[in-house]
Amino acid sequence: MNEPRRRGPIATVLVGIWDAMNFTRRLVLNLVFFGLLFFFVAAVGIGASAGPRVLPVHERTTLVIDPEGNLVEQFSLDPMSRALAGALGDDGAAEVQLRDVLRVLKAAKNDKRIERVVLRVDGLAFSGYASTREIAEAIAALRTAGKKVIAFGESFDQSQYLLAAQADEIYLDPMGGMLIEGLGRYRQYFREGLQDKLGVDVHLFKVGEYKSAAEPYVLDAASPESKQADLFWMNDIWQRYIADVAKARKISPEALSASINDLPTGIVEVQGDLAKYALKHKWVTGLKTREEIDAMLTKLGVEDENADGGFRQISYEGYLAHINGTHMAIGDGDHVAIVVASGEITGGEQPPGTIGGESTAALLRDARENESTKAVVLRVDSPGGEVFASEQIRREVVALKKAGKPVVVSMGDVAASGGYWISMNADRIYADPSTVTGSIGIFGMIPTFSRALEKIGVRTDGVSTTKIAGAFDVTRPLSPEVGGVIQSVIEKGYRDFTGKVSEARKKPVADIDAVARGRVWSGAQAKERGLVDAFGGLQTAIADAAKRAKLGGKPDEYRVRYIERELTPFERWFTGFAGSRIGQAMLADSSIARGMIAKVAPQADRDLRMVERAIEAGRSGKPVSAIAYCFCGF
Repeated sequence: MNEPRRRGPIATVLVGIWDAMNFTRRLVLNLVFFGLLFFFVAAVGIGASAGPRVLPVHERTTLVIDPEGNLVEQFSLDPMSRALAGALGDDGAAEVQLRDVLRVLKAAKNDKRIERVVLRVDGLAFSGYASTREIAEAIAALRTAGKKVIAFGESFDQSQYLLAAQADEIYLDPMGGMLIEGLGRYRQYFREGLQDKLGVDVHLFKVGEYKSAAEPYVLDAASPESKQADLFWMNDIWQRYIADVAKARKISPEALSASINDLPTGIVEVQGDLAKYALKHKWVTGLKTREEIDAMLTKLGVEDENADGGFRQISYEGYLAHINGTHMAIGDGDHVAIVVASGEITGGEQPPGTIGGESTAALLRDARENESTKAVVLRVDSPGGEVFASEQIRREVVALKKAGKPVVVSMGDVAASGGYWISMNADRIYADPSTVTGSIGIFGMIPTFSRALEKIGVRTDGVSTTKIAGAFDVTRPLSPEVGGVIQSVIEKGYRDFTGKVSEARKKPVADIDAVARGRVWSGAQAKERGLVDAFGGLQTAIADAAKRAKLGGKPDEYRVRYIERELTPFERWFTGFAGSRIGQAMLADSSIARGMIAKVAPQADRDLRMVERAIEAGRSGKPVSAIAYCFCGF
């Protein structure tokens, strides 16, 4: 056996020196590493805690209201996804909360440092006219308070123009354009494709000749009843739009309507110049480029070479951050709570942007159990959805009232079908005249694929111990007896719906049935028929709730807070980090972050998703679910 070779004294010294150098190198590198790590964590912590930078507001400042994204009642993305999308500049995920726009306009009205307001609303997308009119009223209040409002855009659609029309002056880019075309509602009809081409039989069960939500799956065109009902409420909303714009622009409704009806020939006469046509008919004050607008604002305001455009200004986001930064927390004092019910209604726990039977009911229950909550405003913006989930929420509204806490409903753009179900038991229901509501009706739908399978040579056969066993198998034809069972269930659901409305609204069932049967109404038409109590927006509903709870009659006499899912500590940290300058710089260059955003697919059409869920066989042990839903968007 060989003995290990011994080092000589010189080698031993050299190895020792080498080991000491290695130790020192690792020590220094570790110290540097941990020092840099500490510095990074500290910097990120400071940046995350600071969040968006709050800028001071100087005297004679121009407020530029230029939000971009879809106008929503409530963010549909969680805070982390929003922060990440914002850091990466993902415009497709952009959303603007209605409450934030209204807060900015209200604060600017009373802020003496704000000299004028510039509207850039051509980046906003709208889903209805109730919320648009609420913003329009806030802009009009700005003008009444003595603030000059100037609107500018490269182009306007008719919803954006309703807001721009409220300004003292409206300017359109000479190369831009705008069209006011009216309201239209068209859908695709699939009966021939499904039944004749594919062999898929869709069985529809409903109550109410006007309940047209599922017609596309069983008809080749809209029913006469559907067209009659739709045109009735759409004409009411359209005439109100004409009246609102005509009043703001100081032109007659007749002249405005004529310029819209004559648009096809009029555009040809001006050789396709949309901007020139708008100017000719006084839709806008003048035609100016962005540079000309900036020069005008610089002359009117205070020159600032360091500001975008060369004039002293604060952006919508900057002013909103300023408001949030100076807003005092409400603490645990007595207050009015706001619960937002936005989106379609489905069962279980759902994220914001969708109403969950359990999650939304839990928010209302939190309000009931919180001793400091003295009244609740339920803000509803929903076309409806599942009946049972709607009933879960309605029961919590009733429980709140039994607990002695007033409940006031504020309807947004849409509060129809299931959206009306969750609203009907409130102490008072407010709606905008252009809200879409009603659609009191029930339907159920189940597809069978036996003929489709036969086309590829597949057939279903077997035995059962009873007539009903296997009757809901979608690979078999639906028997008339089973169809009768489903229709009976749907009719019972309709009786429940109208019966609950009758009890809540204190009207005979026959009177409710006369205005129900699935028919859709505008807010004005619904008020005439006793389905809505009064006109008003969210602030009106809040004031009513505060008065009922004896919290005071003026906004500064009571507190308001939204009840929403609380963020986890990590979500709060990440949201602040992504909103900070350090976070934005890091995430913007992160391929991992971009990969995460790429996985956030665009939302599928909500109506189609609702139908897909409705026809899933056997879901929750039910062969078919009763649905209270309204396809009543534009």
